[in-house]
Amino acid sequence: QVQLVDSGGGLVQAGDSLRLSCAASGRTSRPYVMAWFRQAPGKEREFVSAITWTEGNTKYADSAKGRFTISRDNAKNTVYLQMNRLKPEDTAVYYCAAREGFFYTTATLYNYWGQGTQVTVSS
Repeated sequence: QVQLVDSGGGLVQAGDSLRLSCAASGRTSRPYVMAWFRQAPGKEREFVSAITWTEGNTKYADSAKGRFTISRDNAKNTVYLQMNRLKPEDTAVYYCAAREGFFYTTATLYNYWGQGTQVTVSS
């Protein structure tokens, strides 16, 4: 079992930056893939980025490439999502998620979820 607590959202203007954090507790020694998803009102939850807990390999959605950076601090059991040059279309609730094994971009394949943090980008 892994417990996830995500934080760091807020209200920003277009072009600003935010850093989201996901603190993990529980059985964090397993080979997890840690991911960020987001869900805008009326839309399905979509993949943003993922990182392997041990090797640090990363994966990004096209919408995140070049603007977002995922990283992890193993000592703090925390995963970060640095979001730069934010756009109004980035507005959503952002969720941290975890699963064992391989990268997947499908939300239903992740077993553990944070409570979500709201990101609102004004134009």
